Amino acid sequence: MHAARDAVAALLPRVDFAELLLEVFERTGLPDAFTHISGSDARPADFDLSLAGVLVAESTNIGLVPVTNPAVRALTRGRLLGTDQAYFRAECMAVGSARLVGAQDQVDITADWGGGLVAGADGMRFVVPVRSIAARPSAKYFAGSKRRAGATWLNVVSDKVMGLGGLIVPGTPRDSLHILDALHNLDVDEPPEIITTDTGSYSDLVFGLFAICGYQFSPRIADIGDIGDTRLWRTRPDADYGPLNSVSGHVVNLAQIVEHWQDMLRVTGSLITGEVRAHDVIRMLTRDGNPTGLGHAFVAYGRLFKTLHVLQTLHDESYRRMIGAQQNITEARHNLARRIFFGNRGELRQRYQTGMEDQVGALGLALNCVVLWNTWYIDAAVKALHADGMELSAEIRSRLSPLVFEHINFHGSYPFVRPGLAGDLRPLRDPVEEEPG
Repeated sequence: MHAARDAVAALLPRVDFAELLLEVFERTGLPDAFTHISGSDARPADFDLSLAGVLVAESTNIGLVPVTNPAVRALTRGRLLGTDQAYFRAECMAVGSARLVGAQDQVDITADWGGGLVAGADGMRFVVPVRSIAARPSAKYFAGSKRRAGATWLNVVSDKVMGLGGLIVPGTPRDSLHILDALHNLDVDEPPEIITTDTGSYSDLVFGLFAICGYQFSPRIADIGDIGDTRLWRTRPDADYGPLNSVSGHVVNLAQIVEHWQDMLRVTGSLITGEVRAHDVIRMLTRDGNPTGLGHAFVAYGRLFKTLHVLQTLHDESYRRMIGAQQNITEARHNLARRIFFGNRGELRQRYQTGMEDQVGALGLALNCVVLWNTWYIDAAVKALHADGMELSAEIRSRLSPLVFEHINFHGSYPFVRPGLAGDLRPLRDPVEEEPG
């Protein structure tokens, strides 16, 4: 496996970050997703250069000064500021991100990575050193800040390693309901079906809300082997579950679900359409920490799906591996995000939540550009190795990650030179070429 990875990595061309973005722009038409704030489709000359400049400035957190070039009209400070203010908006970034996801689906090797039905959700924490109502204190996670405050970028990542969307949450929440809010604000039209998360705070009520919204909630459960501490629920008190009888002594109240079903569907409709946030629903369904009548119905509904999840986790090793693998993807993607977002010590310095969301949206779009670019060249490298007689099995191909970045230069100057490839891929690197000193 290591030999295969090394063989593929040796073929990936070295590229500067800005040049990578321009190549993605050229092959996908990504700049077309960015319209003027007035609604006009008109764009200035060399708009792709200006857009790439703003994307580099925002996603690396270095600001506009390092990418400004008075000798290039598209990279003057005035042009970059105008592009940032008039074109670089959250709704355009969402459209552009969806275009990148669609482009990746057309690459052959992604069929070995997943079917797009599984996604992981996890939070990436940022220190916020300025006063902001979108930041919350945490001595544990934000000790590097004088105010010890920060925010969390909760993002959803598909099994094909592409970001599907996300949101900024103040502080360091562990509540899975923020994930549900993120799922109802995705950039893509076809949402995933299975949502994995790391071990965190979840409850029967959370399972019920995810299930009724059409998602299979699959959190990683710590110490799952200790079945004696796990409560399972049954629907029939007289059923014989064999060795599970001792841990399934509690019966789900199906009558509560039937009684409140219509109201449960109305709440679901409000969640899916974005009329209400999941946290607001929790406040509505509980009173002084105790569920209301409708809340008890959601709890009963959730117990069915939580029991199924626990049983599947215990019984199906491939299910456990899927959850673990998807969480590893989100963690590796965050490592790449840290590599890109290196400016200003990786801190978010926007005072308002909208500004924070625009900046992490730029980071998410840049991540998807890198993943797509790597996907193209990994696919080309695999095919080149196959042509040379080194065929990689489906299992090996499934473990090739588009989150590698050793061949990409994120630091230094940003010349913004168009690749001029006319839609073709650049030549693969010669693995025996002399390394630069």
